[in-house]
Amino acid sequence: MSQNNKQASTGFSHEKIETNNFLMIVLILLVIAIGGLVEIVPLFFQKSTTEAVKGVEPYTAVQLMGRDVYIREGCYNCHSQMIRPFRAETLRYGHYSVAGEFVYDHPFQWGSKRTGPDLHRVGGKYSDEWHRIHLNNPRDVVPESNMPAYPWLEKTTIDPTDVAPRMKALRTVGVPYTDAQITAAADEVKGKTELDALIAYLQVMGRALK
Repeated sequence: MSQNNKQASTGFSHEKIETNNFLMIVLILLVIAIGGLVEIVPLFFQKSTTEAVKGVEPYTAVQLMGRDVYIREGCYNCHSQMIRPFRAETLRYGHYSVAGEFVYDHPFQWGSKRTGPDLHRVGGKYSDEWHRIHLNNPRDVVPESNMPAYPWLEKTTIDPTDVAPRMKALRTVGVPYTDAQITAAADEVKGKTELDALIAYLQVMGRALK
């Protein structure tokens, strides 16, 4: 009996693992690594997760600059861009979000909080003039709103020289901008304000799927 116990104690038992911190750490890391590979590696072979859905195009120069304004002003802190596949959400916001809608977003703006409503399907829901009034003073259209005003956006003109470098950077990560689009970008944004650009970005959100 004692011989059997001795043999068991020298084997690869739970007791040996639980009393050896180094061995336990190594095995935990090994399990995490294997689990991670099982979850992540298949994604590299699933083309559906990296292909744009029909109707999704790279942002125009104006829309791209508007997206940068959206990020700079921290809009993602209060608004999500991810409609979950739940009845309550699709009834309120529209078609649930799918991976192919975000292939040109670097980084994506899913957000993690909804102090304000989700914006993923806001494109075309309101007029440009509504957005203009709302961004200058939200209380003018939604009296109970706690959203801050952004009056400086209509006073700030976009620098045309800022656009091409952004488009070139995005092209390096797979956004299919052509040389012609990059060359024409400066003229496209010339004279546009940050407010114009942000509205253009809001109006294109989520219009590929309805």
